[in-house]
Amino acid sequence: MARALNVLIVDDEPAIRQVLAAALAKSDFQVESACDGQEALQRLEVGDIDIAICDIKMPGMDGIEVVRKAKQLKVDTVFLMMTAFASVDTAVDAMKAGAYDYLTKPLRRENVLHRLAQIRDWITLQEQNRTLRHLVDEGGPELCRLLSPPMLEVERLLRKVAPTDFTVLVTGDSGTGKGMIAHKIHQLSQRSAGLFIPVNCGSIPENLLESEFFGHVKGAFTGADRAKKGLFVEADNGTLFLDEIGELPLHLQVKLLHALEEKRVRPVGSEQFRRADVRIIAATNQELGNMVKAGTFREDLFFRLNVFNIHLPPLRERRQDILPLLRHVLDKQKRAKGWQKSFRIDPDAETALLNYDWPGNVRELEHSMERASILAEDGVITLTDLPQNLQYVSTPPAGDGAVAPTAATNGGKLRDLVRDYEMQVILESIERADGDRRLAARALGIGLSSLYRKLEQPYPPDLFSE
Repeated sequence: MARALNVLIVDDEPAIRQVLAAALAKSDFQVESACDGQEALQRLEVGDIDIAICDIKMPGMDGIEVVRKAKQLKVDTVFLMMTAFASVDTAVDAMKAGAYDYLTKPLRRENVLHRLAQIRDWITLQEQNRTLRHLVDEGGPELCRLLSPPMLEVERLLRKVAPTDFTVLVTGDSGTGKGMIAHKIHQLSQRSAGLFIPVNCGSIPENLLESEFFGHVKGAFTGADRAKKGLFVEADNGTLFLDEIGELPLHLQVKLLHALEEKRVRPVGSEQFRRADVRIIAATNQELGNMVKAGTFREDLFFRLNVFNIHLPPLRERRQDILPLLRHVLDKQKRAKGWQKSFRIDPDAETALLNYDWPGNVRELEHSMERASILAEDGVITLTDLPQNLQYVSTPPAGDGAVAPTAATNGGKLRDLVRDYEMQVILESIERADGDRRLAARALGIGLSSLYRKLEQPYPPDLFSE
């Protein structure tokens, strides 16, 4: 189902405006009218009209001049012209000015609706192509079938909830694959023909968040030289994936709640609401319940998002998944290199990989194996091809000649080594951020609460008062 479109009817005859408006409103279009070219341009300049059905012959400014001036204003509106003087000349003039097509009067309702349906399909295709190009540029998700008991339970849950329209909250540590789970839910849903639009709530500057989510009209603020639809309208009848939802400021949490409940949004600078029937999948590595208690996350929004929770356990709690993930990542690398033979992991390297605690989870595993595939000689990954922190598992410390403990013989000491390394990375990140723990957490890709938990420090009393 395509999203509802805003249509502007431009005609100097009141009867035509009224009849057309009534017919289109019954067919799920949002309709407005203008009695002349000047009024039409004022309304078009706001920038939220998808289609203008415009008469060619009007007193004062004719329809072709309206099209020309709208294009000069960079208005992103599709024009469908009307004329009682059907001729090749008027059609050619309209097309040269930038019109999509034209209709002849007297109008027939079924012809108008058929032409609008074609335009709606064309607009939808353009929007999907833009989003698909973005997803291709970002590398798109490649899923790996995992058979550990925790991930089999995750798969059971996502297959149960996917066909419904429930909001889903995906939780888990950073790097566990929450985005891939969200995309799989969309693929298995009744909205799979619509767009899946991911957005990282922590990566958008706070002053632009409202515009990104809900759109804006031209001139809404400095730099808004043209209208923007916003993510909710773009994802109408599709899925919007809100990653790092815990980073959303309180004032925007209120507006997000209203958008979810009312299924409509109001662009910045506009007085008009637009329909936005969007399924929300949210994700976080933070404890939203604790944030609710601290007053940094709205309780009503938390309950609205947490209708159905899917929790992804860390990789160290599902070690059966390590080998399948390793093979999956290496197969991707083999295809990327155009190799016929598969990569091979020697026994020492495999021991280290299987017994490492993977504090960065699947993301760390992917990055480690991508690095190793570059260094590997003749397709064989050895211990020295792994990142240095993985080599600690089975190589002696430099200088004293002692044999370093392995997970097979001294598992507790391995955990200490991993913990020490993680602490070193965190402290170095805090130092690079000049002591700003919030900035350090963002650079590490973890939540602020997770950083304090790893430091084993209590939250400062003013942590959430900023």
